[in-house]
Amino acid sequence: MGRVLVTGATGFLGAHIVARLAAAGTPLLAQGRDPGRSAALQDAGHAILRRDLSRPFDAKADAEFGEVDAIVHCAALSSPFGRLADFEAANVAATRNLVDFARRNGVRRFVQISSPTVGFAFRDQLGVAEDNPLPDPVNHYARTKRQAEEAVLAAAPIGPIVLRPRGIYGAGDRALLPRLLQAARRRPLPLFRDGQARIDLTHVDDVVDAVFAALSAGAAAEGQIFNISGGEVLAVRHIADRACKRAGLRPLWRKTALAPAMLVAGMMEAVALCLPGRPEPPVTRYGLGLFAYAQSLDISKAARVLGWAPRVSFEHGLDRTFASEREAWRTS
Repeated sequence: MGRVLVTGATGFLGAHIVARLAAAGTPLLAQGRDPGRSAALQDAGHAILRRDLSRPFDAKADAEFGEVDAIVHCAALSSPFGRLADFEAANVAATRNLVDFARRNGVRRFVQISSPTVGFAFRDQLGVAEDNPLPDPVNHYARTKRQAEEAVLAAAPIGPIVLRPRGIYGAGDRALLPRLLQAARRRPLPLFRDGQARIDLTHVDDVVDAVFAALSAGAAAEGQIFNISGGEVLAVRHIADRACKRAGLRPLWRKTALAPAMLVAGMMEAVALCLPGRPEPPVTRYGLGLFAYAQSLDISKAARVLGWAPRVSFEHGLDRTFASEREAWRTS
């Protein structure tokens, strides 16, 4: 494998991919938005690209990249709420700029990290396959990630592969489990529809394995989308209870009617849209939907075409996650 550009290298998944590539002795170029984490990567001996990917590239910018054989595009604005312009810049413009760069410079493999959020709907959806018709986007994140997928898949010469990993967690997670634990500390968690909500999460090590499988995959995988998950469809209440126990918490659950809660969340979103900076409200409809509906991915295509399958069970994944920075998890 030649030199690999990893965007979003200062983020959760990107950092794990960089670490695995480095351990394998693969030449790499890391790009990220966090100055402190970028400096730490540079101190560790990695080449760093300091560039806002949403700005158009020119010949001078291309020269900053140097020779790149493959791209793993992790960088994105991932949030259930925010300004459409911000999502378009981070998720659409940045991806299109990278695709154009890849075309001009003979990049042979482009792995796009997308999200199953592109297919989320406010209903139960079990065993969702990659070719299922996509519903109307549930938020700006889903809309722009779908547009990013389309931009990548339209560029056949760069060997495009799209991965949709569900609910990534693990050591260094700054989103999924920290948000869950923070909510459990602040208030009772909502128990909608008598606890019917289920979901399949993915340990970060399994996602990194999928990225490596995509980087080395043959031509049959090009132009394809692959669902990635841990393969275990677990009750959301079970996931929350197990994670809270590891963090020394005893969560409270409160049976809650879904329709009124959605109405209140919608009102909070409407108010937030009128505030300076459009801050994320305490509760969003998408966030409630994750606690309300059963959803899972069909991951059989990744097994058939990429030769990939998850190896980390949820319980083992929690062991790995909470073994690192144990005290931090108890206070995050």
